Order: sequence, then C-alpha cells, then structure tokens
Amino acid sequence: MLRRPGWLVLGSGWWEKVESMAPPSLRHLVTGGAGFVGSTLVDRLMEAGEEVICLDNYFTGCKANVARWIGHPHFELIRHDVTEPIRLEVDRIWHLACPASPRHYQSNPIKTAKTSFLGTYNMLGLASRVGARLLLASTSEVYGDPEVHPQPESYRGSVNPIGIRSCYDEGKRIAEALCFDYMRMHGTEIRVARIFNTYGPRMAPDDGRVVSNFIVQALRGQPLTLYGDGSQTRSFCYVDDLVEGLIRLMNGNHTGPINIGNPGEFTILQLAEQVLQRINPELPLTYLPLPQDDPLQRQPVIDLARAELGWEPQVTLEQGLGPTIAHFRSVLGLE
Repeated sequence: MLRRPGWLVLGSGWWEKVESMAPPSLRHLVTGGAGFVGSTLVDRLMEAGEEVICLDNYFTGCKANVARWIGHPHFELIRHDVTEPIRLEVDRIWHLACPASPRHYQSNPIKTAKTSFLGTYNMLGLASRVGARLLLASTSEVYGDPEVHPQPESYRGSVNPIGIRSCYDEGKRIAEALCFDYMRMHGTEIRVARIFNTYGPRMAPDDGRVVSNFIVQALRGQPLTLYGDGSQTRSFCYVDDLVEGLIRLMNGNHTGPINIGNPGEFTILQLAEQVLQRINPELPLTYLPLPQDDPLQRQPVIDLARAELGWEPQVTLEQGLGPTIAHFRSVLGLE
C-alpha cells in the first residue's frame, strides 16, 4: 500500500487526514546503489534523513561502499538484478544500475544490453504502478563519436549500432526512449540525466576508465598506458558534483534530458601529466592503438543545467585528483 504523506491509515483501510502529523521522509530506491556513484548518492539521501532501499547485484558494486548504513532503521540493502522484476513501495527511483566502463560492459555485452533495456523497462513498470518518479542515469555515450563539439542535448549522436561499444551506447539510447514512451503513454514522471565522465573516491581499481587506470598504474610504479596519441579529449566531473546535479534534477520540474558533466576539457595526455606530477613524474608513457569507436572528443554543453537546475560543477580536476588518489592509495594498501 502506498504511503500518503499527512494521512493516517485506519484498520478498516480508510484514510484519515492528520493535520498535525509531519510528512514522513520519502522512500527512495537506488538501483546500482552499492556502486561508485550509487553509494555516494545513498550517503546524501541518508544524511538528509530519507528512507533508502539500495538494490545491487554486485557485478561492479561493493557492499563495503554502503556498509556504514547497514543496520540503520531507514536503510535496506537488497541483492537483486534489475533484469528481473521486483515489487516495492517507493516514492523515488534512481535508476543507476548498469556497468559504465568499457572493460566491464564489454565483458558481457548481451547482459549489458539487457540491463539497459529490461532493467529500465522493469523500473519504469514499477514507477508506473506505484506512482513514483524515476530518474534515469543515461550517459554522454548516447552522442557516440560526436560530429558536433561540444555536445548540447539537441545533438542526436553518431553511434555505431553494431560496434563493440553499442551494447552500452544503444542500450542507454533505448532506455531513454522507454522513459519518454512511458511518460507519453502512462504519464510516468521521469527525469533523464546524460552523465559525462565521472571520477572520485570509491572507483574500483579495475574500473578500466582512464582516471582510475592512470592513478593505479602510477601508484604501482608502472608506465601509464595511452591509447592513440593522447590528443583525444574528455571532460571529468567529480562525483560529488555529479550527485548534486542528479539531486537537483530529481527534485526539479525539468524532464530532461540534461547534460550533467564538467565542461572543462582536457586531452588524455594532459590528464596523464597531471597524475604523474602528483605521484611520480619519472614514470614513462606507453602508447597503444585507439580502441574501435572510442570517441575523439567529449565535452558537455551545460547551459540547460545552469538555467533549469542552477547547477554547475564546483570541483576542478586539480582539486578532485587529490582525494581520488588518496582513495586508491588506501584501496591498494599503500598508505
């Protein structure tokens, strides 16, 4: 039975308005809640006094990321795969479940596609049944290897539908399509965030994305591996900034899609140089061929986020690398 803020349920099943009763906190479902971004979001929600159900199958998530909340009366942890339906009573659904690094999502591309399609389908079905608002964590990968730079939300992308990245790229594109079809057909409340490269504490050492790769290699005294000539660009958003943007999107009135990312653009070589300066400037660089369909440029236009959410990132790459490196030192036992 759905809760109704400000109402008291009687034994007969009737509801009685209670004017003096403070509305209970919202109940939030965070899929992928034990992951890097999901657990950071869980912290914010719990610290705000909300009720949180964390759902994760631990493919890339880790129970240790939410260990501090286990046993808390407002927190529940469920091991579940979003490709299977689940029945819960919730007010907000933060749908973050899906491996986000090429190393992980290419390890089982069919599973990745199922997670984006069936997982989003199941969560939208749940949202529709219980009247919850759903936020989809989409991705800048829907833009593919962009022919428009930087990328506004109006750009429709350049994606290879049969390439090795398509399980993720096209998976997120169909997830967005499902969200808007549920909104049009069933009136489901949706919010769609297109997330650009994110980094920060709680990334896994085997994450496979460039920030974690460089830091782990440098801390282990290994050469830093660059693909291509290092001139391809990325924009790196610190995880706390990302989570703040997601919260504002969920609580606001704009459906999206909205780009959530840091518009500061760096070449991969510039990132490598920053990591080396902080850890060991003497380490060499090695170069390997650029992977298939790897985007050459990636930078968000965040005018919409500024206008609709009052949001823009606060943490520069220089500021964010410090706590990120400290996290990996701890994880690798190098403190």
